[in-house]
Amino acid sequence: MANPNPTAEIEALASVIGGAAYIDVAKWHLYLNDAKLHTTVAQQLYPLIVKGPIGEEEVTGILAKIPVKVGGGQREIPLLDLLPVQCQVDLMDALEEYQAQL
Repeated sequence: MANPNPTAEIEALASVIGGAAYIDVAKWHLYLNDAKLHTTVAQQLYPLIVKGPIGEEEVTGILAKIPVKVGGGQREIPLLDLLPVQCQVDLMDALEEYQAQL
């Protein structure tokens, strides 16, 4: 069943993602909502969430394609490379739980 307001669903998904995933730099944790990346990730993942069971390969593929600018934009690093493995597991758990509630 299609949601008549996907924007609200994307915002709700962004909230889940923003609190579940963080970037780890030198043992500092920057949650995606603080890094202002949660909405971008949600927009990319939302179509997967609504189509059916979400797979780890699909999620990591999307995370690998999201560039994160560092050093004032001097470099771009794929978001996947900045997320610790345990954080990726936590993100998958949060996405699966969110999907189950739809």
